[in-house]
Formats: sequence, structure tokens, C-alpha cells
Amino acid sequence: MSSIKHIHVACAIIERNNCILAAQRSAIMSLPLKWEFPGGKIDSGESPEECLRRELIEELGIRINVGRSLTPNTHHYPAFTVTLYPFICTIESGEIVLHEHAALMWLPPEQLHTLDWAEADLPVIQSYLAECRVSDLMKPGVPG
Repeated sequence: MSSIKHIHVACAIIERNNCILAAQRSAIMSLPLKWEFPGGKIDSGESPEECLRRELIEELGIRINVGRSLTPNTHHYPAFTVTLYPFICTIESGEIVLHEHAALMWLPPEQLHTLDWAEADLPVIQSYLAECRVSDLMKPGVPG
């Protein structure tokens, strides 16, 4: 039996004006200065959607609309294992204020790969981009 801690984290892929929000972890957080999708640890008895709503108020001061989920992804770091539960979201209200992160950036989906992401977020990006391509192909008038 492994003694490595396994944490469950909900994360928000926040869309606005054809861009996606990326948040940079602070220098004092684990995985310092890596980029991630904002979110946080799911509390006992809490759904991933409830977690996201709570965490985004705490971390960024915004209320979000939680949309469709993407496939969860588990990543094994040397010191811990994390399972990410990603959701495509939009901002409902509020102005972003950084309470925990060092920086944020809005990027078009095709430029997400230019940042130094936390490794657990990389499959989430791939899943999101694949979903974007599928939904683009389903739009009328878009060649397939």
C-alpha cells in the first residue's frame, strides 16, 4: 500500500472572448510558478462543481457558471498523486483579484502550450483542445 497522498482537485477552464484563463502558482505554493487552471481540493461531501464555485470565490473573487465536464485525469508526482476534475466554465460575476496566484493570463486555446504548465494540467489541455476541434467540426459550414 502506497503512503503517497492522493488529492482530488476540481479545476476550471474559464472561457471568455475566445480565450482561456491560465493562473500562475505563487512562489510559495507547491509546484512554484507553474501555470494551472484555477480550482482547488474537493472537500469531503462536496461535489466537484460545488468545490469550483467555492474555490473561485476564494482564489479569484469571481462567481462562475460551471459547464460541461471533461474526462478526469490522474497524475503521479514524486510526493503526491492528484486527480483533476476539469470543467468548462464562464464568469458569472465579479472582477478577478489574485488572492493566491502570482499572475494570470488570457490565451487563445492554440497558445496554451506556450506556458510552463503543471504536469497534471497537460492532459487536460489536450482533452480541451480535442473537444474544441470536435465542436468546431460540428458547426454548419465548417469543413471537416
